[in-house]
Amino acid sequence: MHTDLWNHALALYARPGVEAACLALQSQGGDVCLLLCATWLQARGVPVQDERVQALREVTEPWQREVVNPLRSLRQQWRAAAQNDAQLAALREQVKGLELQAEKALLERLQERSRQWPAGTHDPMDDWLARLAPDQARRHDALVRLRVAAAAFQDAEDGA
Repeated sequence: MHTDLWNHALALYARPGVEAACLALQSQGGDVCLLLCATWLQARGVPVQDERVQALREVTEPWQREVVNPLRSLRQQWRAAAQNDAQLAALREQVKGLELQAEKALLERLQERSRQWPAGTHDPMDDWLARLAPDQARRHDALVRLRVAAAAFQDAEDGA
């Protein structure tokens, strides 16, 4: 099992169907970093508690609003124009790199915030994904696809 959230997120995101599921959930108002954190916490056996959910949201929401979303918006604004402008395309790639660095920083912040939460519980657990997905995405099949992919990934990591 990947011990840190960044490597867990990279490995899970690379699995078939996960990127599409995450982007579909993002279009429904989901925060991909928060959802990937949910799969990591679930895999580690960290029990869901209301104050933990709130703590993660308090880390995520301002960082997304003030850092990630402005970079993403700029990158998306330049998509069409960059197809015919090599210099703009190069700048757009740099912005894309900054966006990825901002997402990595957010995952590191989420990991740090959850660092002291006990893991490995054998008690029945609530579903982190259900608690961290936006209401409109809770019935979306992309959430099911992400949950299934995360479980299969965990089984593969555990050697099951």
